Amino acid sequence: MDPLLIMVAPNGARRTKSDHPALPIGPADLAETAAACHAAGAGAIHVHVRDEAGRHCLDRARYEEAFAAIRARVGDDMVLQATTEAVGRFSPADQMAAVRQLEPRAVSIAVRELFAEGEDEPRRFLEWAARQAVAIQWILYDSGDFRRYLELVRLGAIPAAEPGNVLFVLGRYAVGQESSPADLEPYLRILREEGEEGRLTWSICAFGRGETAALRAAMEAGGHLRVGFENSLWEPDGSVAADNAARVRMIAELARAAGRRLATGAEARAILGVA
Repeated sequence: MDPLLIMVAPNGARRTKSDHPALPIGPADLAETAAACHAAGAGAIHVHVRDEAGRHCLDRARYEEAFAAIRARVGDDMVLQATTEAVGRFSPADQMAAVRQLEPRAVSIAVRELFAEGEDEPRRFLEWAARQAVAIQWILYDSGDFRRYLELVRLGAIPAAEPGNVLFVLGRYAVGQESSPADLEPYLRILREEGEEGRLTWSICAFGRGETAALRAAMEAGGHLRVGFENSLWEPDGSVAADNAARVRMIAELARAAGRRLATGAEARAILGVA
């Protein structure tokens, strides 16, 4: 099988150190976590930054500070992906402005958020992003989002890329959410029906104590994986993980046992479309 990309999502927009003391918030924490997770097998990191009150934000200066700290620890051998997650605070205009200001090499964008107010401005923004070689991973929260993504590609509102890059979310960001391998099937069915198998590059994230089983199913189906405290704090036996690196290490061990080689730095960039 193709090499496996493990992306770590170490903090997210919602959790704090009251949820887990090892959850990284500031630049130094993020850099330390990135280095440990890279050593454990992660080829990319999905980064959220926080404002002075600890709230999720899209601030350019805070991203630049975090990215500089991470780069100082891991160099260029790990892809740094910024998020544009709205969490009910940011409009499509806010999200597009944040990406234009930061010009990240890699960014995640939710289809339902960016296109919430129409297609014209997002189309122009995406044309700019393509010219700037900003690698986008499209966040799809359910099968309806997946069908809409494919339609937007067909209409040209999302520039067709070879391969396109999407992340299937197995469940919801909600207290007590538990994912299962069955949550992957609606996405795989659309992949088959739409003839996207082998063309579309896809990853998943999953929630709760069912995260490991869902990630294993995706890995066996040929997908890539996002793991970390943004989505789950738990090991497969229900115990709380020591830190993000422990979760990466667990998934890397599963991959090796299944005979799936972990992606190198160059392969991670290729998988995510980073120039």
